Amino acid sequence: MALELHITGDDDADALLSSDPLALLIGMLLDQQVAMETAFAGPKKLRDRLGGLDVAALAHMDPDALTEVCRTPPAVHRYPGSMAGRIQALCAYLLEHHGGDAAALWTAGDPDGAEVLRRLKALPGFGDQKARIFLALLGKQLDLQAPGWREAAGAYGEDGSRRSVADIVDADSLAEVRETKRAVKAAAKAKG
Repeated sequence: MALELHITGDDDADALLSSDPLALLIGMLLDQQVAMETAFAGPKKLRDRLGGLDVAALAHMDPDALTEVCRTPPAVHRYPGSMAGRIQALCAYLLEHHGGDAAALWTAGDPDGAEVLRRLKALPGFGDQKARIFLALLGKQLDLQAPGWREAAGAYGEDGSRRSVADIVDADSLAEVRETKRAVKAAAKAKG
């Protein structure tokens, strides 16, 4: 992961996301029911409080202790207990299925886009939409070369779209993504 992400508005948090696949995966996991910037700043809070981000340490940490780390102000997420459990489940899965290597999800065995999507959807806490958004983030901003990644990412992979975190490169694109999300929510609410 060599390219620079600009998601949180915090240079240090963005540098961590840009350089650490586990941090990026945890940020995506946390991206629900909080602002995108808050979710993706979560891994830096964890790293700072724990002295690092280690898959095995997170997977085996006392659940109550991790919940407390997530709850400490400013909180990692508005639901620290459930998110601490999801972080642990994600890390345990990575240990069991990928040797603890988060990047193996998109690098091991030279996978195509459909295979990367399948691997992402198998992760605890990652449904179809979250997996497609993450795949688009890898392709659009981190130069994923997996053939067919755009097709596998669906609408999130469309060039020039402003649908998700995959499309945020600066303050202007963040505002555009927020407006798209607002419009989608308003349309859904109007339907019923």
